Amino acid sequence: MGGTRGKPARPARPAKPTGGDGLAEPAGCHVLVLHGPNLNLLGTRDPAVYGSTTLAEIDAELARRAAARGASVRCVQTNLEGELVDLIQRAKGWAHAIVINPGGYTHTSVAIRDALDAVALPAVEVHLSNLHAREPFRHESLTAAKCIGQICGFGAQSYYLGLDAALGHVEATTRDGISRKTQGRKS
Repeated sequence: MGGTRGKPARPARPAKPTGGDGLAEPAGCHVLVLHGPNLNLLGTRDPAVYGSTTLAEIDAELARRAAARGASVRCVQTNLEGELVDLIQRAKGWAHAIVINPGGYTHTSVAIRDALDAVALPAVEVHLSNLHAREPFRHESLTAAKCIGQICGFGAQSYYLGLDAALGHVEATTRDGISRKTQGRKS
């Protein structure tokens, strides 16, 4: 089920056609999960920091958890900043939320930050390691301010908590009629 470099994972449930990019999605809440640079190496890259769970295993578990809540995920990994920006922009037409691990772009990408702001979808930033317990240059996130929250330090569980937070936020804003664009976002 794992998304590969720039290619979306298959839907977790029976699909129906949609407009836009021509990909099929099941009914319900749709969440775009973005994995940034080097996350394709999970399972082998510095397991003491990032754990031994592979990206394919994370994507499969995200799909399982989403399906259990009547939702779907589209998981994509890319090492390219511009591709992450394009994926965020295209999400506006079909996704209800974004879960993003920008990887190293967390600390450097004004472009990803601006894309998250422009699409105004609720986004949750996730990281496998605790950024604040690592090197000082990793302590600041340029992208988190355009997200409804950040979860870090729980290994693969950070993704699952992020999905749960994104789905909970969409459910609450739908139920309560709160604007997804402004809730919990800073300038």
